[in-house]
Amino acid sequence: MKIVPIASDSMGTRSMATYVETKNCKILIDPGVALGPRRYGLPPHPLELEKLQEDWENILKFSEKAEIMIVTHYHYDHHNPDHPEIYEGKDTYIKHPTEKINISQKNRAKYFIEKLGKLPNTLEFCDGKTFSYDETVIKFSPPVFHGTNARLGYVVEVSITCGDERFLFTSDVEGPTQEDQVEFIINENPDILYLDGPMTYMLGYRYSAKSLEESVENMIRILKKTRVRKMIVDHHFLRDLQWKERIKKVIEIGGGKVITAAEFYGKENLMLEAKRKELYEKFPVKR
Repeated sequence: MKIVPIASDSMGTRSMATYVETKNCKILIDPGVALGPRRYGLPPHPLELEKLQEDWENILKFSEKAEIMIVTHYHYDHHNPDHPEIYEGKDTYIKHPTEKINISQKNRAKYFIEKLGKLPNTLEFCDGKTFSYDETVIKFSPPVFHGTNARLGYVVEVSITCGDERFLFTSDVEGPTQEDQVEFIINENPDILYLDGPMTYMLGYRYSAKSLEESVENMIRILKKTRVRKMIVDHHFLRDLQWKERIKKVIEIGGGKVITAAEFYGKENLMLEAKRKELYEKFPVKR
């Protein structure tokens, strides 16, 4: 199984866009990318805007290869409703647009589905369902919280199996802190896990110390109770320059298993949003 993180927070933009290729399937998960509108009171630096464009172009390239498209929820760093053409002729699996969803995402889902029209080959609401393509099995979790509660809505986790290989993509669980988020991972027992880590860049504001503690405990549980050989921890978590310190215990137990999407792809961590203040100092912008 080939797994390519196309764009991620560790690579410089807000995204979890991932391409997965099995023996008989080419799958693109969450083909969206965005930037944090304000960080340290600053708008995105021009270098971030360049990276955004570069990452979107890469997503477009991988969308041409893909036969199957997956959208786990309706935030704009996970889908781009203004480019429905990338779904043309593809089997498309999306989070249910009216069930287990908040008002904001319900409105976005309606708009997205209208834009898709009859472009996809098939359009399925995937929550809690399993789909088979000969040797490849794609299984979706029931909806789980986007984060620690229902305020930001719900997402679906995705498990892809081919032969004895299994990849699991958590989407925006921000931890994980919730038992159903963790149970799906442990029950699926993946060898590669792509986990949205704790939202510690908002620690003490919109993310509690207790949630961080629960996330650390759950990551350790996953390491101990599954066959996972690579735990990719990224997205919300890699907006925090202190990320390694925050999960020190997890890294001590997991060792080289615990990495970022950039590291999994053989690149250095870029983390442009977390370094935005530094970017403005090093590369000043005339206003």
